[in-house]
Amino acid sequence: MALTREAVLEILKTIEDPISGTSIAEAGIVKALTVQDGAVRFVMEVSGSHASAYTAIKDSAEAQIKALDGVASVSVVMTAHSTPAAPPDLKPQRGGAPAGPEKIPGVDRIIAVASGKGGVGKSTVSANLACALAAEGRRVGLLDADVYGPSQPRMLGVSGRPASPDGKTILPMRNYGVTMMSLGLMANEDQAVVWRGPMLMGALQQMLTQVQWGALDVLIVDLPPGTGDVQMTLAQKSHLNGAIIVSTPQDIALLDARKGIDMFNQLGTPIIGMIENMSTHICSACGHEEHMFGHGGVAKEAEKLGVPLLAEIPLHMDIRLAADGGAPIVVSKPDSSQAAAFRQVARDLIAEGHA
Repeated sequence: MALTREAVLEILKTIEDPISGTSIAEAGIVKALTVQDGAVRFVMEVSGSHASAYTAIKDSAEAQIKALDGVASVSVVMTAHSTPAAPPDLKPQRGGAPAGPEKIPGVDRIIAVASGKGGVGKSTVSANLACALAAEGRRVGLLDADVYGPSQPRMLGVSGRPASPDGKTILPMRNYGVTMMSLGLMANEDQAVVWRGPMLMGALQQMLTQVQWGALDVLIVDLPPGTGDVQMTLAQKSHLNGAIIVSTPQDIALLDARKGIDMFNQLGTPIIGMIENMSTHICSACGHEEHMFGHGGVAKEAEKLGVPLLAEIPLHMDIRLAADGGAPIVVSKPDSSQAAAFRQVARDLIAEGHA
């Protein structure tokens, strides 16, 4: 008999919530429960002041669910929120601050690839940069932290679900010399991730600390657009070595890019440089060059901020087709001028000691 979500819920209804006196299912602390192919996953969202009381509850829930027929693995993430909720403080902490960021075992450096707004090609840049660094002989990991729009499984041609030998450690996927993990591997391609902030932070920490990354020279983190929970959690909980900002040249994109840069400055994360994506377009029929989104805006912004302009990536059909086809341009057409731009960024990062 196939394992069902209802069967798991029946177990959760028998486990008493120490605060409300009802079951943890009825108390509403069980969130995002999924049951698929024998893998059971859910989040326990509890009050920060009572978090210690739920440790044994979490262990009991895991043990009882594992005893069900058809269960291959159980993954429970416990997140705690403050009561009452307070807005996040982006100001640098002074004296008496909580424990600082920690290094991920085996990972030498972490680089975030960020953008102020969506649609500027940040994920395409992340995938090509990871593959370019691997082609240069570096041991590379790619964490797809764009939890609402995870696209790296498609771009790197990876499918299937990561294995877990013990129900806690996650074995990442690998292709083109890049070790990769994405929330997109845990859900169907057309399934929305409807999570609030504490769940996102718990999922990110799980992907950082419970994935068996192995020995890496650099971990590239493809961040979601904006300046939200995921960016703050990464900067505050991990040893983030620097950030690369991706933007198109037009003023609207640069307005949001400046906000992203300001966020990293407040969090004490160095800006490694900026990349101007969709910089220029050359017509494949007549060879005419045009700047559909303007040109040079990112270069001027980088100069004003005193950070390097790492590359000007063209708007080219081959880059888009390669990403959609599951083999980034660096892999599918390594000798092309488009791939050369990414390869040069990788060489520069290595030469400067960033990767």
